[in-house]
Amino acid sequence: MSARIHYTKPSITELEVEYATDAARHGWGERCYEYLGRFERQFKAHVATEFAIATSSCTGALHIGMAALGIGPGDEVIMADTNWIASAAPIVHLGAKPVFVDILPDSWCLDPARVQAAITPRTKAILAVHLYGNLCEMDRLLAIGEQYGIPVIEDAAEAIGSSYHGNRAGSMGIFGTFSFHGTKTVTTGEGGMFVTNNPSLYEAAITLSNHGRHASQPKQFWPDLLGFKYKMSNIQAAIGCAQLERIDELIEGKRRVFATYQAGLKDLPGVTLNPEPGGTQNGFWMPTAVFHTQLGIKRKDLQAALNPEGIDARVFFHPLSSLPMFDACPKNTNAYDIPERAINLPSYHDMTQADLDRVIAVVRKLYGAATREP
Repeated sequence: MSARIHYTKPSITELEVEYATDAARHGWGERCYEYLGRFERQFKAHVATEFAIATSSCTGALHIGMAALGIGPGDEVIMADTNWIASAAPIVHLGAKPVFVDILPDSWCLDPARVQAAITPRTKAILAVHLYGNLCEMDRLLAIGEQYGIPVIEDAAEAIGSSYHGNRAGSMGIFGTFSFHGTKTVTTGEGGMFVTNNPSLYEAAITLSNHGRHASQPKQFWPDLLGFKYKMSNIQAAIGCAQLERIDELIEGKRRVFATYQAGLKDLPGVTLNPEPGGTQNGFWMPTAVFHTQLGIKRKDLQAALNPEGIDARVFFHPLSSLPMFDACPKNTNAYDIPERAINLPSYHDMTQADLDRVIAVVRKLYGAATREP
């Protein structure tokens, strides 16, 4: 039996081990933030923003950023119905309401026309999530935000390696956030990053991220306001520093995997993979196949075909409004329909050609069975 193909896993080398070991042995006392500061400097240079704050998770980065914007009870934040719960949870925790709108059928990201239609006097922000590395239509969203005086936030948790007309994902909105979970292109095990070009927002966010203690406060252990505890550890940051030294290699690994899937499935009519429109680069964090309705191939069929072959199958996100803690929004037809006929394909950086061929062969076999003449 061939080894199991996991849907994703990190790329860890001796460099990460060396830096983490150094942080564990020596990163205390005066050196307790050494790798942390270095990681923030390296990351903001990569995305080309003025400020960066390393956090314990992308969820935490979203939470402090939204709190710094003043989002609170009675406010609304417009976002796509197709997302992981982590994008919506900080909105709810702050007492605000996520307003779920439908996705575009090709990018599976926020539909700008639906965003504009959903704006009310209570709208406090627009949350643009770059799903699976695919990019939101930022020009349109930023124009809507400017027209109505509403900030656009970028959740780029899944979009390291993606860029939009020369701008890195996460660098275009009022602030951006990233994830370094163990499944992501760049990992620190757990962790996140808040980035912005807005000095006052940065000051508010960094104060909130450390229990509300302002950097200029001369009193020891004196919080100026009630904040959060969302700091990243120095040891995690050490791993991140090593990952950032290899970031071009890591992004290229993801793009190589996607290109192989694209070549292996391109002759199958009705099978759509992640898009890469002109002027953009997709980091292809999670290569995803969507099957046309007429093929009759459903999510359960894909799982039933892949799992017995030792291939992990990860489902497309369920619509958030279908979850028990929210009110259903069946009018978001794309968000409800696409997950039923889609699957995330395995995509770790160092997948071999043999691994990729195994996945492609199973998909092609299922496709052939579905399209064969009776």
